[in-house]
Amino acid sequence: MAIGVWISLFAYFALMIAIGVYAMRRATSSSEDYMLGGRALSPKVAALSAGASDMSGWLLLGLPGALFASGLGSAWIGIGLLVGAFFNWTLVAPRLREQTVHYGNAITIPSFLANRFPTQALSLRTVSAIVIVIFFAVYTASGLVAGGKLFESAFAGIFNFGGMSDYAAGIVITLGVVLAYTVVGGFLAVSMTDFVQGCIMMLALVIMPAVVLFGEGGGGFAQASQTLNEVDPTLLSWTEGLTFIGWLSAVTWGLGYFGQPHIIVRFMAIRTLKDVPIARNIGMSWMLISLIGAISLGVFGRAYAIRNGMDVQDPETIFIILSDLLFHPLITGFLYAALLAAVMSTISSQLLVSSSSLTEDFYRLFLRKEASDKECVNIGRVCVVLVGLVAAVIASDPNSQVLALVANAWAGFGAAFGPLIILSLMWSRTNGAGAIAGMVVGAATVMIWISLGWNGEFMGGPGVYEIIPGFIASMIAILVVSSVTADAGEYQHIER
Repeated sequence: MAIGVWISLFAYFALMIAIGVYAMRRATSSSEDYMLGGRALSPKVAALSAGASDMSGWLLLGLPGALFASGLGSAWIGIGLLVGAFFNWTLVAPRLREQTVHYGNAITIPSFLANRFPTQALSLRTVSAIVIVIFFAVYTASGLVAGGKLFESAFAGIFNFGGMSDYAAGIVITLGVVLAYTVVGGFLAVSMTDFVQGCIMMLALVIMPAVVLFGEGGGGFAQASQTLNEVDPTLLSWTEGLTFIGWLSAVTWGLGYFGQPHIIVRFMAIRTLKDVPIARNIGMSWMLISLIGAISLGVFGRAYAIRNGMDVQDPETIFIILSDLLFHPLITGFLYAALLAAVMSTISSQLLVSSSSLTEDFYRLFLRKEASDKECVNIGRVCVVLVGLVAAVIASDPNSQVLALVANAWAGFGAAFGPLIILSLMWSRTNGAGAIAGMVVGAATVMIWISLGWNGEFMGGPGVYEIIPGFIASMIAILVVSSVTADAGEYQHIER
């Protein structure tokens, strides 16, 4: 492996750890500082932190891989996400920022729900924390799989010592760097590194498709389109070969945004309510550019591979293969850093949210109610490490697919929390019983749907993405149970 690649990667690792140390000196003195950055994120940091923690390794591996394998039909996932993110910023962000302060200055999603529905506070905090830890263990594992695939593909044979495979070494190194800056610097470190990582990701997704199309061997847009049409005309079609169920399963990824704790917690941390529209505009612009780049990489990367006789066995590694093939080692190292940035930004956010729930909604609630802020910060650091280790065990199978793991966790959160967050912010008749029912029904529906394999094949036809039945069932459960178990003590006027 060329020395230039290592120089770029070590520079990236050093920058991430330096940011963690800087953040430790600024915002780790209290639980609110460590877990929410003191609610002081600027619009640009909040926007790119939300985007980078959302767009994990699937943006550079999973989504381009899906486009590489099946063509533009898979781009509907990106379109659905773009629409979902816009409504999340518009409907949820300002209300959540305001109401988490209003309802007891809540610093986690479970504590907000408990304060919002006090008659079911204990049950809500417990159930929601369990859901968060379970699904985040899977979600975090998807990021570690992406890190493992990078090292397995790009550094073959280098880390084969002591019986450790390149894939396992990738997991260890990825998790180790993330733990270093997350444990030390908390939420502020995670958000600041997310900002830097978001910039790196977007730049990589502009550079890579441009070089693939117009660099040596690319042939330009017209030649790439001709190559794809000769192989399979459906690769450039948005609809051909796509069933209604397939289309619906793709675009409904956008529903998941409303219930992703690691994303919506950024809304809670924005400096002021007036900063939300600015952050929304920055975040949506970043997301649009990044998605266009990822879609272009998948489609035109397929054309490049065909024209140059490349044998790509795993479509999800096309970004890694082209990074090594087309660029100077220093740029290759930067592109590898972009992939690690995508992975680490999400892992760190998920570890911190899981740690926050374990600390605030288990440790402080059941074990040490009188725990000091300093003690909770230290317990939070321990929980970050523990959740990371569990995720590493889940990710240990090198045959795991990044997009599949993300899809399962995304649906779980979207169904369990999405309808509840929307209704708790916008429908004053939502009550505690309905909130619990919605969470349990949503999460259970997703898990049952996956276990029955109905996301792969349903009633003899194509599978239905599990977020669809889960989201609908959760919404119905909240509406019905809240209506038949009306608790006048919980009806509270929501300021719009």
